[in-house]
Amino acid sequence: MYESIERYGPERVWAAAVVLFVAGVAGAAAAFPKQVYVEFIWQYYWGPVVADAHSWSCVAWAGGEQLPCSQAGPNAGPTASPGYTFVSYAGYIPTLILGVIGVVFLIKRLEIERYRAGFYGLFPFMLFGGALRVVEDANAAAYRATGTLAIDLPWSGFIISPLIYFTVFAVTAVAVVVSVWLERNDYVSGYEYPLFAIGTGLLTLTLAHLGYTAATEAFSRFYPLLLIATLVGATAATWLTWAAIQRFAPGINRGTEYMGIVVIWAHAVDGVANVIGLDWATAFGHSNNLVPKHPINAAIVDWTGSILPPSVVAVTGEAWPFLLVKLAAAVIVVWIFDETVFEDSPRYAILLMITVVAVGLGPGTRDMLRATFGV
Repeated sequence: MYESIERYGPERVWAAAVVLFVAGVAGAAAAFPKQVYVEFIWQYYWGPVVADAHSWSCVAWAGGEQLPCSQAGPNAGPTASPGYTFVSYAGYIPTLILGVIGVVFLIKRLEIERYRAGFYGLFPFMLFGGALRVVEDANAAAYRATGTLAIDLPWSGFIISPLIYFTVFAVTAVAVVVSVWLERNDYVSGYEYPLFAIGTGLLTLTLAHLGYTAATEAFSRFYPLLLIATLVGATAATWLTWAAIQRFAPGINRGTEYMGIVVIWAHAVDGVANVIGLDWATAFGHSNNLVPKHPINAAIVDWTGSILPPSVVAVTGEAWPFLLVKLAAAVIVVWIFDETVFEDSPRYAILLMITVVAVGLGPGTRDMLRATFGV
């Protein structure tokens, strides 16, 4: 292996590994469609996407018809449910590692050096990813209301987790290449400006689509006050947290500098969106509060409800500890990324910072907009 890397170079070895992996899976599926495609790829990877797209709790293969388990009857073949399994993780994790390695090679190939500028330039893409996921939530709401998908499969599958991560990554990678090309050819003074503009444009188009859906379809409704409350609450929580850091432990943010504010705000959005959506959505006009989509949210809500008496929960709600957890986690991340991390490995530090922000802002944006547009 090491001899191959030395002889051909790490980038060519990586590209060959990707090609061999894709070709191997495709070849095996073609040679053994039932064993490889139906009982492995469909059951653990595509079946969960189909179930998620239709808001089904379970989907059966049913000879390729892909029906809800309740309609498929006995002997319908493999079944799948939305979400992840140990088998799917076993496939996604190596794919993620290959993707991260590819990102590193891309950055080296583009000779990007101003990493902090790229961090801010990529910020709109983190919002875009969450907003794009809400397009699929609206698509599922359309199916529940009309029995028809507004965006049909397989296309809607590319905006459902986990495929949406690859979709957003591919779009972002193209935007980075275009932005760096514009800088290299002196069309712009810095690649971060067109990068930020492209991300903002994509986000605007996505929000426009959601707004149009809310204005024209009965299954979606716009709740502007909920959106304002979430953004104001997240910004206030961020300001209080940052002020406390500056006053009592200023050394925490010496490495991240103002990137630390973005990290904290990203996770504050996730925390506040969950608190409002899970406990107070009805106060903004929803017919009922939202249901937690993630295991951690659900566990915290259950824990709070079991610890506090009902009279207290009626006043405080059950989801508020999630905001504290998110803020604490963000502060710990800011503290870990000190000056030495950025001095020793600035490229990897920024990549990790982008990942940390995306982990908070992606789900947070989805939860916020899902409640805002009632889907």
